[in-house]
Amino acid sequence: MTDAGGWRGWRAAAEAALYGPDGFYLRPEGPAGHFRTSVHASPLFAAAVARLLCRVDEALGRPASLDFVDMAAGRGELVTGVLAALPADVAARTRAYGVEVAARPAGLTPAITWLREPPPQVTGLLFANEWLDNVPVEVAEVDSAGVPRLVLVRGDGDERLGDPVSGPEAEWLARWWPLPGVTGLRAEIGLPRDRAWAAAVSHVTHGLAVAVDYAHTAQARPPFGTLTGFRDGRETSPIPDGNCDITAHVALDACAEACTPAHTPQRPLLLRQRAALRALGLAGTRPPLALASTDPAAYVRALAGAGEAAELTAPGGLGDFGWLLQPVRIPHPLGPDAPPRA
Repeated sequence: MTDAGGWRGWRAAAEAALYGPDGFYLRPEGPAGHFRTSVHASPLFAAAVARLLCRVDEALGRPASLDFVDMAAGRGELVTGVLAALPADVAARTRAYGVEVAARPAGLTPAITWLREPPPQVTGLLFANEWLDNVPVEVAEVDSAGVPRLVLVRGDGDERLGDPVSGPEAEWLARWWPLPGVTGLRAEIGLPRDRAWAAAVSHVTHGLAVAVDYAHTAQARPPFGTLTGFRDGRETSPIPDGNCDITAHVALDACAEACTPAHTPQRPLLLRQRAALRALGLAGTRPPLALASTDPAAYVRALAGAGEAAELTAPGGLGDFGWLLQPVRIPHPLGPDAPPRA
């Protein structure tokens, strides 16, 4: 709801700015025109996801039909790369889906089904790379009396405080991001993300759901929140006018507990991206210098690959991303109970 002065909560403002009729995610250049994700950094990322899909395939007993669902698929970069990296026998059995609010990209292979929602039943891998950080949330800020209040915003980015946080949102804050009574402390109320993640996982009947995102956990919540914007490759003020991305880091530990235990009896696993990618065979080691004299072209290719792998796993960068893995009726593909690889 917007009042007469144009003030509304950040959740409604970001929803309209990102996904409304003229929203940021419907712009023709797509997200890649404004920021760089792991998918855009290197094809090694898609290759690692393809290896993860192969592990899920093994855990499922190599079914006749294997699903790969790319949540928040952008313009289809990841799903296209995963299909290209799969072994021929796995690719032949794979049904690939891109889930995105934007229209189907021109030139996308017919092998990829384009949807606005995940398919009803998924047997395979549902992969959400930088999706949850763009699920809009309310922002809370502590006022001068020590009371957390909702932050209201106008289309020009100006903010003021609204009503005290109450109901389920107050319960979420108390459980996952309690705010000391210090004026100016802020938090993003991640309840809509918990619900979105639980809804996505509910589509997986057998397999694995993975969320990869900027993240934090209860041990290290940022005291002033993380709400920000991106435009033309640069971080900028979060102005909900449809001209920039609006994002905030994800409380992945809260998302991890949001799934129905009866549906997903296996415990979720939280990892840093660098640990997940290394478990999937992405080492980032430099090639031996001797290769430069015996096969210069191969040395250059290996050196470039090592640099890309280093970027994907770098501390302080992409390597710090959080991975939330939720198996559904299969062993953990990256955990200690993972099935042996063929």
